[in-house]
Amino acid sequence: MELSSMTIEDILSCEGKGAFDYESNVTEILHSFILQRLPKNKTILSEAANDHFTVPGKMLRAKMAMCAARMLKTDQAAALHWAVAIEVLHNASLIHDDICDEDKLRRDRPSVWSKYGKNVALTLGDWLIALAFELAAEAGQRSQTPILAKILAQHMATTTKGEAAEFSRNSIYSWDSYLEMAADKTAPLLTAPIEGVAAMALHSNAASSLNTYFRSLGTAYQIANDILNFRALDGADDCGSDLARRAPNAVIVMYRQHLNPNKAAEFDSWSASGTKEGTKIWLQDILSSDAIALSINQMHKILEKTTQSTQTLPAGLASVIFPVQTLLRQVCLKSISPIRLMA
Repeated sequence: MELSSMTIEDILSCEGKGAFDYESNVTEILHSFILQRLPKNKTILSEAANDHFTVPGKMLRAKMAMCAARMLKTDQAAALHWAVAIEVLHNASLIHDDICDEDKLRRDRPSVWSKYGKNVALTLGDWLIALAFELAAEAGQRSQTPILAKILAQHMATTTKGEAAEFSRNSIYSWDSYLEMAADKTAPLLTAPIEGVAAMALHSNAASSLNTYFRSLGTAYQIANDILNFRALDGADDCGSDLARRAPNAVIVMYRQHLNPNKAAEFDSWSASGTKEGTKIWLQDILSSDAIALSINQMHKILEKTTQSTQTLPAGLASVIFPVQTLLRQVCLKSISPIRLMA
């Protein structure tokens, strides 16, 4: 039987029976299950959904959930529903982010809004959010863990709060506000996969330490992405594109904090105007300042805090989070590789 035509029960009943190696096929298992749950009728929503998931991405969050479920010996069918719930919610946030940022590419392919329009992209993101809660409810029913829907809602609320903070002009140049925004945006959907599985396995005490760990790691990851934006290594069309669109960025915040009052007022006035005129001048001033080096130092401090917080994680979970930890740290290293750190 082809994996793409197998039901969830077919897939899980094959585990350990030689039909296929579960570990090496987990990506295909997750991708297949996502495709099964997408709209089947021939509508623009169905077309956009299937097009977006043609390339599923790394699916790190879903893989963390499945790995945790195997380690904690929770129901694999429930875990698969939970894993895919997290993954489709993450994808909904990506689709909505692309609209806000007007990013035309996603996974080296046209983003949903650039191909189908913003209205279709908005409704597809909304539809995926609904699917995520449906899957979370099914996972809760299978595992008799009704709190899963609440866990998903709480993490979605925090993620949305972080995304909304990007549009605040009042706190855009406050370092503390930036750190809170970065952590809120990135950490929840990294914490949720393991927290949900831990709840299924009655290890709910893991939530606090997981949240602390991923808030630190997620913040460092966001700072790294911001540094890459000012080195034109994040996939954006232009170096420092965040500056032109007035997006929160660690480098910009750090630059603004070290300006003298007169120049800070001048920068604030330019930023509030929304004009593109003068962008190159401010960009060159940022690049010639210590803002990138200062941001790198802050990132390293947060990574040190992340390392310390691993000691508070429940025993055995380190192996579950290792793949995502490795990937995010690689992004951090990429952001600094050719740059000498400040003393």
